[in-house]
Amino acid sequence: MASITFKAAVIILGLIFLLALPPPLATAQEAEVIAGGELEYQNACAVCHGGDARGNGIMSPYLTVKPANLRRLTLTPGGSFPFWQVYRKIDGQLEIRSHGTRDMPIWGDRFRAQAGGDGKSARTQAAGRILSLVFYLQHLQE
Repeated sequence: MASITFKAAVIILGLIFLLALPPPLATAQEAEVIAGGELEYQNACAVCHGGDARGNGIMSPYLTVKPANLRRLTLTPGGSFPFWQVYRKIDGQLEIRSHGTRDMPIWGDRFRAQAGGDGKSARTQAAGRILSLVFYLQHLQE
């Protein structure tokens, strides 16, 4: 009976050890999505938000409102990454007061136009680009 208790204790300690380990590195698919999001970011966002996403892009000195530090989005109330709110801001469904008028590009519209219009295929392609960008921003959080 003592050996069963010892084995159970070893198994329990092993499970506790495994649960205490950091989460595994991103899978190949996750890494691919994040890399795609980084490309989208560098092409669409870095000029204002900076290559490091800290709000220090080359255009930031010329803007009335300083661009947000996109590495600190989890500092919102609740402390979690506002995934769908970020998605809607990029897509243009949610207005960003600091961007002022809608002269600021709505990337959802731009991505759909680049995909060939507003058909289902273009909307799907634009949504994929925005999702990869949001996953990249989520990956950057400090």
